[in-house]
Amino acid sequence: MKLHATIDRVTDRIRRRSQQSRDAYLKKIARAAEDGPRRAHLSCGNQAHAYAAMDDKDDMATTRKPNIGVVTAYNDMLSAHQPYERYPDIIRRAGHAAGATVQVAGGVPAMCDGVTQGRAGMELSLFSRDVIALATGVALSHDCFDAALYLGVCDKIVPGLVIGAATFGHIPAVFIPAGPMPSGLPNDEKSKIRQQFAAGEVGRDALMAAEMASYHSPGTCTFYGTANSNQMLMEFMGLHLPGSSFVNPNTPLREALTVAGVERAAAMTRLGNEYLPAGEILDEKAFVNGIVGLMATGGSTNLVMHIPAMARAAGVLIDIEDFHDLSEAVPLMARVYPNGLADVNHFHAAGGLGYMIGQLLEAGLLHPDVRTINGTGLDGYTAEPKLDGDRLRWEAGSKDTLNDRILRPVSDPFARTGGLKQLEGNLGRGVIKVSAVAEERHVIEAKARVFSDQEDVKT
Repeated sequence: MKLHATIDRVTDRIRRRSQQSRDAYLKKIARAAEDGPRRAHLSCGNQAHAYAAMDDKDDMATTRKPNIGVVTAYNDMLSAHQPYERYPDIIRRAGHAAGATVQVAGGVPAMCDGVTQGRAGMELSLFSRDVIALATGVALSHDCFDAALYLGVCDKIVPGLVIGAATFGHIPAVFIPAGPMPSGLPNDEKSKIRQQFAAGEVGRDALMAAEMASYHSPGTCTFYGTANSNQMLMEFMGLHLPGSSFVNPNTPLREALTVAGVERAAAMTRLGNEYLPAGEILDEKAFVNGIVGLMATGGSTNLVMHIPAMARAAGVLIDIEDFHDLSEAVPLMARVYPNGLADVNHFHAAGGLGYMIGQLLEAGLLHPDVRTINGTGLDGYTAEPKLDGDRLRWEAGSKDTLNDRILRPVSDPFARTGGLKQLEGNLGRGVIKVSAVAEERHVIEAKARVFSDQEDVKT
């Protein structure tokens, strides 16, 4: 299918805008890679420090096995990140089986907006993205790693990890998801109880019971907010394995996908024949594909802040107008809460990202000719992972939606556009997401009240 004219035009605009910065970035990562694996240039003392605690230190010192670094956002206060507690052991076993060694390179902070909303801690939230990027850089600064695995899910964590991965763009990068928690209290019931509490019709005990039934187990919150939009983005940009974003935690398929991610990281190092540095994946086509995914799924507007920051770390310059123009060309294909009643588990069961990518490719709305950790173009991301006994395989995904109340084809979308609009006025520029707003409310004329502090809003 011929590429849609708007996708082509916007991509070319980004390419021309970014030419100088992107060229400088690619030269920088090429210089970092030109001497081969950087740990080969460490002194004996440097290496002895790095390997001292490892059981397989002799392999590190005397063989050409690739060494995989793990950057983890694990903590057990975030349900989305709690499953990562077990991942280092899984990754070590998988790495050894693949002929590699593995070290946890470092940890990054991970905070939850769901906990800090309305509290002073929320003022740290956006800043935490840059702390995460810095912490990732600290973890990788030891020059010990031939590839890196990034463990993170939520709002600021994935953008911070991507910025760090781009900064060390000569190192291959694989992002490993943890998956959403199973479905809990239906979203319409949760909303109803919140409204009843606000009206004084039920007490705090009923509200607390409803909230605990909604957020109830390890895994990402099941609504389609920033965390799950991040997971979509990583898949559309080829940094996840196909079909891996929305597989529930602590399941055999989830573990098999983690093992497969380790195997891909081991295969992509400079020591093998499939060297693929992260910086070569993170080009203008990959970011355009990510924005298309954002529009087609009705994802979080927070990514309008994060995508330009991630892209800039790889020398790609993205502007608000790019989001607006792509939104005008990309139809809204999904209704996932808060843009509908279904959650991400229902979306995944209806065909999920594989179905959507296939539809968008057929319509010419995605770049197929991108580099991905899967070793394929984006067409490889229409496949669905399955377990055949203990063996992981990918098979062709559904070409039909399995629930058209949640997921629709390009030819019959929920809305003609992605629903993200650029606003301009005497105060500046911004964006608004209209895909979840009733059409009769698209134009509102009213007086505005301006607040400078969230406490003033509450009072």
